[in-house]
Amino acid sequence: MRSVIGGIRTAHLTKRHLVILTPGSFAIPSGRSSSVEHVVQHTAEALVNRMPITVIGRKAALQGWRSVRKGVTYQRVTFQGAHGYLLRASQQISRLKPAIIQVENRPHYVRLLRRKFPKAKLSLVIHSTAFINPPYISAKALRASLQAANVIIVNSEFLKGYVQQKVPGVAHKIVTHYLGVDVGRFISKWSGEGSESRAQIRRELGFEHRKIILYMGRLIPQKGVHHALHAMRNVIQSEPSALLLIVGSAFYGSKRITSYVKELGRVAKTMPGHVRFIPYVNHQEMPEWIRLADVVVVPSMGSEAFGLVNVEAMASGVPVVATRAGGIQEVIEDGRTGLLIHKEDMPTELAPTLLRVLQDEALQRRMGEQGLERVRDKFTWQQAAEVRWELYRTMLEASAIHLG
Repeated sequence: MRSVIGGIRTAHLTKRHLVILTPGSFAIPSGRSSSVEHVVQHTAEALVNRMPITVIGRKAALQGWRSVRKGVTYQRVTFQGAHGYLLRASQQISRLKPAIIQVENRPHYVRLLRRKFPKAKLSLVIHSTAFINPPYISAKALRASLQAANVIIVNSEFLKGYVQQKVPGVAHKIVTHYLGVDVGRFISKWSGEGSESRAQIRRELGFEHRKIILYMGRLIPQKGVHHALHAMRNVIQSEPSALLLIVGSAFYGSKRITSYVKELGRVAKTMPGHVRFIPYVNHQEMPEWIRLADVVVVPSMGSEAFGLVNVEAMASGVPVVATRAGGIQEVIEDGRTGLLIHKEDMPTELAPTLLRVLQDEALQRRMGEQGLERVRDKFTWQQAAEVRWELYRTMLEASAIHLG
């Protein structure tokens, strides 16, 4: 009898609505958004078979006010500052009457939504350390915002510890949910399909005989792109065929040039034929670029919470050379799916570590195949969605028992 009742209860819970409120900085879905919107889109599409989902986001010029993609409803409002955006989003939330409101990466939204919806189940998803620090939020406001949430979701144990240290009183609310990757799109370069696609694109670009190091991400000092460039000076002395592809720009969806980007360009010019810049590419094009690589370099100098590019490279069968920093060391298994370097050793160790991978195809294949195995075991969007559903199912069941 209990299992029957449990089945009825679970069936009932699947009808409870989830609203996901995105930051409003970028449109969704869009190929030129930030990683936050990218994560929201893929998690929602994997979770929607469990419960109805509406994603509220910023309206772009060519988008309609409402659309449905893969079962997920996207409701859009205008963005003319955070206050107005939140006001218009709140109106949509009032209309939808969701069981759970999931707020993405803007803790101060939670505090304001708690005032508007005092009985709501509020879930805060923190993607990085950026928006839990000044100038985006004060220590006092952060504490109030985190206290207003029912649950706080982070993407790594590193980020969990970081948040706990800043606001110890909310430690019991914090859960770690790892991010994922679409293994249907990020195809291993060692597979028949991946190998054929890779060879064709390398021919088209004239890269058949090049050993390719790929950096993919924002061109900002915290990402350590300058370390990759400086390492190339030593790499090309031992491996003249080496080519560093730098895919990205300083800002999401923009080719605006900063002083840092200009300096990167100046250094690159001292190594003609060995460095190529590829402006920001949308998410749909990323798998092809990653498959080109012999090794992906992630020389982050900041507190990287997770780093999607790590799992995208692993899914593509490409080993990763990365900084032993933040949540990266939870994703990359040192010596098995890639190689990790301490931040302070980056100036001296990056070049020889890259060469170790570049000059050993057997090592590349072994690490690449082990990386794909690790992704399938731990880092798919379906796995991420199931973990999220279990959390929300428990919350809703507890609420139903309380109300009953």
